[in-house]
Amino acid sequence: MKTISDKSFDEERALYGEQDLLVQNCSFDGPADGESAFKEGKDLQVEGCFFNLRYPFWHDEGLLIRNCRMSGLCRAALWYSQDVKISGSQLHGIKALRECANIHMQDCDILSPEFGWSTRGIRMEDCTAQSEYFMMRSQNLTFRGVSMQGKYSFQYIENALFENCSFDTKDAFWHGKNITVKNSTVKGEYLAWYSEGLTFINCKIIGTQPLCYCKNLQLIDCEMIDADLAFERSEVEATLTAPILSIKNPLSGHIRVPAVGEIIRDIEGADGEIIVGKPCRCA
Repeated sequence: MKTISDKSFDEERALYGEQDLLVQNCSFDGPADGESAFKEGKDLQVEGCFFNLRYPFWHDEGLLIRNCRMSGLCRAALWYSQDVKISGSQLHGIKALRECANIHMQDCDILSPEFGWSTRGIRMEDCTAQSEYFMMRSQNLTFRGVSMQGKYSFQYIENALFENCSFDTKDAFWHGKNITVKNSTVKGEYLAWYSEGLTFINCKIIGTQPLCYCKNLQLIDCEMIDADLAFERSEVEATLTAPILSIKNPLSGHIRVPAVGEIIRDIEGADGEIIVGKPCRCA
């Protein structure tokens, strides 16, 4: 494997089409303001590098990124790439990851609006993220130990597992399908409207008007805090471990809850059963 160390690059497509290359402690910055440093590369290892220019990793295959910094000017850093591992790195430019496949991220710091769109197969562990429209329209997600803050996250995603995560995010999981969230905290308004096949297990859910217009919704041993007007027009099976402020017009299923401040039924056909008293696990 060829090695390049301790150099600076600012020209257009500086390392275009390279294969079997190790790049260490290099800087991609400078007055030439060149784009697409590693475009169309294969089997690349990039370690301890600084990126301050646009589009460095497009159409790459077999990419390992370790301990790198991508600044706010490193726009759209990874697009159309596959088989990528990123660890110990900062991704701080807008649209940092999009239309990629088979991605593994660990111990990364993400500060990137519109991150992760249309990505197919992403595993993220012990990362932090600040973003808007985070992971929109992505498929096959596995997140563990991820902390995320922002608006409109995980919209239109399919086939996802989230464990031991913390999300502070408005309008999360809208139109999502086949999603399981375990041992996590989700805070935000209007959670998961129009979702299908969404399951929460041992989670804390915080915020107004959650879980409305859902199909095949399940909550198992969950706590809902500051949750009013919940479950409107949803098909739901739920076991709640703490009182809830109000429940409005669940379409079908059963909601088991220790206490509820208000039950609102003001439409026909909202026949979901609300069982108030000592909670028990849903069948």
